[in-house]
Amino acid sequence: MTTSGPAPAIEVNGLVKSFGDQPVLRGIDVTVPTGTVFSLLGPNGAGKTTMVRILTTLDRADGGRLRVGGHDPARAADAVRAAIGVTGQFAAVDEILTGAENLRLMGRLLHLGSRETSRRTARLLEQFELTEAAGKRAGSYSGGMRRRLDIAMSLMGQPRIVFLDEPTTGLDPRSRRDLWRVIRGLVADGVTIFLTTQYLEEADQLADRIAVLDGGRIVAEGRPDELKRLVPGGHLRLGFADEHGLAAAARALPVAEIDGEALALRVPSDGSVGDIRTLLDHFDDHAVAIDQLSIHTPDLDDVFFALTGNSVKGAA
Repeated sequence: MTTSGPAPAIEVNGLVKSFGDQPVLRGIDVTVPTGTVFSLLGPNGAGKTTMVRILTTLDRADGGRLRVGGHDPARAADAVRAAIGVTGQFAAVDEILTGAENLRLMGRLLHLGSRETSRRTARLLEQFELTEAAGKRAGSYSGGMRRRLDIAMSLMGQPRIVFLDEPTTGLDPRSRRDLWRVIRGLVADGVTIFLTTQYLEEADQLADRIAVLDGGRIVAEGRPDELKRLVPGGHLRLGFADEHGLAAAARALPVAEIDGEALALRVPSDGSVGDIRTLLDHFDDHAVAIDQLSIHTPDLDDVFFALTGNSVKGAA
């Protein structure tokens, strides 16, 4: 008897959307497994925001089959809204209210009742390390604290799917990494994260899978390491103790690029274990001793530029 895993948190098949005669999404297919981080990258105008708006019931698709938490956003909008949390690019906290008051306000809007609202408020304040600041006006919070409060408010309804639209925009590096820790904690609890970000390092650090959206189409999708192997430039850098070792290595591997000043060879490679093992075996056969070996692979910056023809600044 075979058993299947949990249903995907988000399923998108053939999603199309146009504004007037201008197509914005041209047949998008995406599946987001439950309890993972899925990151959508793309330049300005690629269709990221439109796709998020459709999945969160704020806009309607022109065609395609969509399921968010098992529900159709167009036909069962209330069920989708009950299953999701949404945090936009800018914190939507009321700066006049305290942190605790912001959370209690969300509880009232969700009709949770005073006892359940108090229980969830206390838990979220602790989870997001805001307990000491709970009685302070949100306007006095740092950018990182306001962002944590904003995400905490989106979790008041205990959603299993959370859409984060550029959650760390404007944060300093320390606050950004603090928020990464929070996101990882949510995923560890089984929450599914749909992330759009302008920071490619962020997608690399957090995402289980990444889709690159350009011109209304998914031009690539996969794990971060898979995407990095799509573009050329990966290589192994081999260092040698002296010029004699470098010369012997160059004779054994004529295709390598020589850096005489650094006593090193640069060898094209995808950085895989098999590739490295083959190379080391080759040098062993030629009795060449390698002093140092380092792997250099393209990063998501290279992938983004190669696939979209845009700079990283255009990834907002």
